[in-house]
Amino acid sequence: MALPQLAAPPLLALDLGGTQLRAALVTGGQVHERRQVPTPRPATPEAVLAAALELAAPLAPQVRAVGVACAGAVVAGRVTPTAPATYPGWTDVPLAEQLERALGRPCTVLNDARAAAWGEWVLGAGQGTGEFMFVTVSTGVGAGLVLGGRLHLAGNGLDAELGVVSVPAAWGPGVPTLLGPLGPLEAESSGAALDAQARHLGLADARALCAAAEAGDPAAAARYRRSAALLAWKCADAAALLGVTRVALGGSVGLRPGYLAEVRGALGAFPARYQPEVVHAALGADAGLIGAAHWAAGGVSGQG
Repeated sequence: MALPQLAAPPLLALDLGGTQLRAALVTGGQVHERRQVPTPRPATPEAVLAAALELAAPLAPQVRAVGVACAGAVVAGRVTPTAPATYPGWTDVPLAEQLERALGRPCTVLNDARAAAWGEWVLGAGQGTGEFMFVTVSTGVGAGLVLGGRLHLAGNGLDAELGVVSVPAAWGPGVPTLLGPLGPLEAESSGAALDAQARHLGLADARALCAAAEAGDPAAAARYRRSAALLAWKCADAAALLGVTRVALGGSVGLRPGYLAEVRGALGAFPARYQPEVVHAALGADAGLIGAAHWAAGGVSGQG
């Protein structure tokens, strides 16, 4: 598949996250003129749109299109969050249409993990693969798939919701379950899950648990290893179901060298053909911005 080239004028990328809103110009793989503000609280559609426009408006005259990475399920530029408590009032919000009207530029919207997956495939750790999965392990667990050189986008917006696939739930009261003894992967392996497990051990937070595990603390190591093993299991499932040959890990937990080593070790229990190569994501926090910009470039040229 021929990739769209990001020639001048640049693309405007917006990343609408739960913690902060970011805007930047993107030319090729270069991100410049960065701007950011904290995400409004409460993060209603009106408040987030107003803050995003304040960031984007000074940059918009320089660009030919706008690419947006946003949490939630995205269908035809309309956003419905999968975490409604974090994004109150976001039900089928026509985000692309609203931004296009306000900025006077074509606008495309992707889920943030899918945008990062596209960025990593185009310019990062996914280069050279046909079947690739990006996974962020941070506050939550998110993912994006590139299959046959094309970003996988499902009609219902649930393109790669790895965080809600079922795994055994083992951490007691307060952990949400979906099917009896099963619960979502996110409730077992995410940074938020590790935060809860850290407090159970008398540690401050997920970062402290990860550090203690890497230093050899047996109780912390057991929880750290289990988080990585459950994620590895789902990576093996992706290899079996979809032929994924490479997985790139991002996010505050996923980018830890110790976590990568644990995932690789757990994958060793599976037959070789179900062991995708697991690496660290290459673009860091810019993956979503770069992916959204490249997707917008494809939309302008008819290749998105």
